[in-house]
Amino acid sequence: MLVVQENSGYFKGTGVWKLPTGVVDEGEDICTAAVREVKEETGIDTEFVEVLEFRQSHKSFFGKSDLLFICMLKPRTFHIEEQNLEIEAAQWMPIEEYAAQPFNQKQELFNYVAKICLSKSEKNYAGFSPLATTTDSGKTSYLYFNSQDMKHLVTS
Repeated sequence: MLVVQENSGYFKGTGVWKLPTGVVDEGEDICTAAVREVKEETGIDTEFVEVLEFRQSHKSFFGKSDLLFICMLKPRTFHIEEQNLEIEAAQWMPIEEYAAQPFNQKQELFNYVAKICLSKSEKNYAGFSPLATTTDSGKTSYLYFNSQDMKHLVTS
């Protein structure tokens, strides 16, 4: 599992290894944003696999609602090149070690994230895969389905 330590913000100086994160640009798809953010922060090229989970909270930044998507990506390269503006360190870590961090054990949200990642690694969890669809106006739109259920829908 690819993890980072931030050199600014909430996690600065805490020693917590976390998943790479970032903001979706206006007009950017979730799957594209996840791949871009990992590349920007770590230099790792990846391929989007699926959304594992998402969280919604209200009155976040600037009083707006906030959506956090945890995405599974498949690495295409493995050599880390840290982007020093945001990242203090980056490394590959066994998923069990990531989940066992005291911060992940204490914080409810991060504990669930770690448990879902562990379940996925053990093939006991299916996330949400993108299905490219076209709107009435001809624009591409992505519909996210449970991966196991989507197989039945696409073949019927």
